[in-house]
Amino acid sequence: MDLSLLEKIGVLFRYIFSSFLSIEMFLLSLLLFCILIVNLKRNNQIVQMVAIGVYIGFVIGILISYTTYVQSCFHSFVKEIMNYVYFPSTVVYFFIIVFVTVMILYTLFSKKMSQFKKIVNYAFFSVLYFFFMSFVALAAYDMVDLLDISKLYQNETILSLVQISNLILLIWLLFTGFYHLFLHFKKKYD
Repeated sequence: MDLSLLEKIGVLFRYIFSSFLSIEMFLLSLLLFCILIVNLKRNNQIVQMVAIGVYIGFVIGILISYTTYVQSCFHSFVKEIMNYVYFPSTVVYFFIIVFVTVMILYTLFSKKMSQFKKIVNYAFFSVLYFFFMSFVALAAYDMVDLLDISKLYQNETILSLVQISNLILLIWLLFTGFYHLFLHFKKKYD
C-alpha cells in the first residue's frame, strides 16, 4: 500500500465516522482531552484522579473486550523480547546508544539530579559507550556486515558485547526506577 499523507488522513476520517463505536471512542477521547486542557488552569486533583481512572478504565475495557487478542499480543511481545535478548538487532542497539546519549545530555544539564545519581549515570554510560566503541571497532576490524545477521551471530565477541550492553542498560533502568521510588517515599515520609 503506497498511500500519500492525505490519503492516510482520509482513511482515518472514514474509520472514525464509519461506526457508532469509533464515533463514541473519538468523542470520549476528545471530551477527556478538553477536560484536561480546562483543568490546566484550575489544577483540580479530583479531575486528575478521574482522568487517570478513565484511562485505566479504557485499558481494562480493552483487556476485557479483547482478551484473546491481548493475550496473543502479549505472547508475541514477550517472544520478541526474548528473541532480541538471544539474537540482538544492531538497529535496536544503535537506538539504545542514541537513548543513552540523550540521557547523558540530560544528566549533564540537570540541576535537580543529585551528585550520587549523576556519578552512577556517568559510570553506567561510560561502560555502555566503551562497549559500543568496541562493538564498532571489532565490526570494522573483522569486516562484519552489520546487516548480515548470520555473520553477526558467528562473532562471539560482538554478540557478547551487545548482550552485555543490554544487560547493563537493564540494570541501569532498574536502578533508576528503584532510586526514584526511594526518593519519592523518602520525601513523602520525611
